[in-house]
Amino acid sequence: MKPHLLRGLGVLLAVSACGEKAPPAPPAPEVLVTPVLQQDVPIYSTWIGTLNGSVNATIQSQVSGYLLKQDYREGTFVHKGDVLFEIDSRPFQAQLDQAQGQLERSRAALGKANNDVARYTPLAAQQAISQQELDNALSLQQAATGAVTAASAAVDQARLNLEWSTVRSPVDGVAGIALAQVGNLLEQNDEMTTVSTVDPIKVIFNISEREYLRYATLINRPGETGREGRLELVLENDSVYRHRGRVVIANRQVDVKTGTMEVQGLFPNPGNVLRPGQYARVRAAMELRKGALLVPQRAINELQGAYQVVVVGADGKAEFRAVQPGARFGSLWVIDSGLQPGEQVIVEGLQRVRPGMAVTAKPDTSRAPAGAAPAPKD
Repeated sequence: MKPHLLRGLGVLLAVSACGEKAPPAPPAPEVLVTPVLQQDVPIYSTWIGTLNGSVNATIQSQVSGYLLKQDYREGTFVHKGDVLFEIDSRPFQAQLDQAQGQLERSRAALGKANNDVARYTPLAAQQAISQQELDNALSLQQAATGAVTAASAAVDQARLNLEWSTVRSPVDGVAGIALAQVGNLLEQNDEMTTVSTVDPIKVIFNISEREYLRYATLINRPGETGREGRLELVLENDSVYRHRGRVVIANRQVDVKTGTMEVQGLFPNPGNVLRPGQYARVRAAMELRKGALLVPQRAINELQGAYQVVVVGADGKAEFRAVQPGARFGSLWVIDSGLQPGEQVIVEGLQRVRPGMAVTAKPDTSRAPAGAAPAPKD
């Protein structure tokens, strides 16, 4: 190609290149941030617990007989002394009548023996009768006295059997499903039902040996068992029960099979809302962390056991920061290391951010930072 043509082509290419504009840089991604909070927070320990009646009275038949009537409605509240069942009482009434008749005969025999002794004593002193006759009278008096005592005990037993034919609740509580049906021939000690006192209701949970050693001073502190308001109950639906409970028993030993110690607590249960056998999580604030750093749980990413957050610096750039999370506090997570108070961490838009990238940070106003659930009212 001729030189002048090459120069003309170069000029055209240069003009064309000068006419094109470079594409604009993409805008910085928008993210929501929240500051790292610093405050004193209670550190909770949580255990798996099972609810049980504070008293579980197994109702058993004390006498043998036919069950004539069930007087309570299953699953309802009964008071101490309420009639639950009625066993045919006619045989026991007959036994009582017979025992009372025997008692009257024994009392009559004792009266005659007392009269004989009273009559024979002066006669023996005057040698009007032999000493042997007086001794016989005294022996009959002692035998008659013993017979009255035995007959009186038989009356008491017969009366007790008659009373036991009416089965009453020994405690206030919720009566369970009847195991004995009307018409059954009951033997002594046959189980009939169970009445459970559920206000207050008992919660049973186990703490590990390590936890015991950690909190032994607190557990064994005089007056600590029975301290009000330490325990909280988190139910199966993740709701926090509105009443606080107290520890009443810490077992005397650690179970050698499981390495745990049984602890029992009591919770008020007005209205009998909680029932034996329910599952619950028991938690207690065992210590207070001073000046703890807190971030929302959604600000933390976990990858193969490592945790990190993304911090937006003063220059508006994203910095990926490794952190060491500690205990959870409601919707927040205590950060043991890796952050400083007041730093801005990203809670939304993490997937669009890369290390060192400039971002447009806006405060997260969707909801105010929330800590642990409000303390239940006693």
